[in-house]
Amino acid sequence: MKVTVVGAGAVGASCAEYIAIKDFADEIVLVDIKEGFAEGKAMDLMQTASLNGFDSTITGTTNDYSKTAGSDVAVITSGIPRKPGMTREELIGINAGIVKTVSENLIKYSPNVILIVVSNPMDTMAYLAHKATGLPKNRIIGMGGALDSARFKFRLAEALECPQSDVEGMVIGGHSDTGMVPLIEKAVRNSVPVSEFLTEEKMAEVVEATKVGGATLTKLLGTSAWYAPGAAVSELVKAIALDSKKMFPCSALLEGEYGLNDISLGVPCILGKNGIEKIVEISLSDAEKEKMASSAEGVSNVNALLEL
Repeated sequence: MKVTVVGAGAVGASCAEYIAIKDFADEIVLVDIKEGFAEGKAMDLMQTASLNGFDSTITGTTNDYSKTAGSDVAVITSGIPRKPGMTREELIGINAGIVKTVSENLIKYSPNVILIVVSNPMDTMAYLAHKATGLPKNRIIGMGGALDSARFKFRLAEALECPQSDVEGMVIGGHSDTGMVPLIEKAVRNSVPVSEFLTEEKMAEVVEATKVGGATLTKLLGTSAWYAPGAAVSELVKAIALDSKKMFPCSALLEGEYGLNDISLGVPCILGKNGIEKIVEISLSDAEKEKMASSAEGVSNVNALLEL
């Protein structure tokens, strides 16, 4: 298993670190446009191998995509991060050009690669990757729902005053402050609906705190978060590497699923060696359907800003 991570900044380096620590990839390549940056991050990470007990080889390169040849999976984190007060959507003009160029360079040297898009606005960047590359829909995955669901479970456990391992919950829809659809009606604590423990008001607070999870951190940190995004990506890559058939909410190209067409949006997906093995259509309440439709409309409006 060879994994390329494009963008050696906070999210990319964190992603590479978690993949290495989980020790399922033979080789990890970091790519960055800043001279020596990826090489330095790779060397720093390799010097933790004996301390963290992994055997993966991590190398870095300055914009030389020939070093990524033969990659099974490539993660695209490149682009400018959010700044305080900036929405994910405001990043579109700058990041669209970057994601298109990166995708084409990756496929040039790894024609069978599976792409995981992290760059924001993520759903639109995943859609752009589909349009720019023409890859089969199973081989382009947008990472948003896995991160949003982790934030949802954090907030649920916080409200329930219980361990996060006791909680299950999922966020579908767009990866944006307004587009997220946390499935609070389906969230459980050890198989028991959270509505058995929390008031309607408290559940509403959990949903809202989840939706602004990224903005909250951006305000505190002055930039995007990196630990949780990196960990979320590493779990998607691991599911592909191990052909585990685990289910994650991912931004997938929809062709009729959930009544939607020609859009990449967060839905439950089974991940395995072929990337998205299956899109799972779960039953939604009328309220959830309404929120999903609104989310899709918001993403479509951003997609319309692309110069395809």
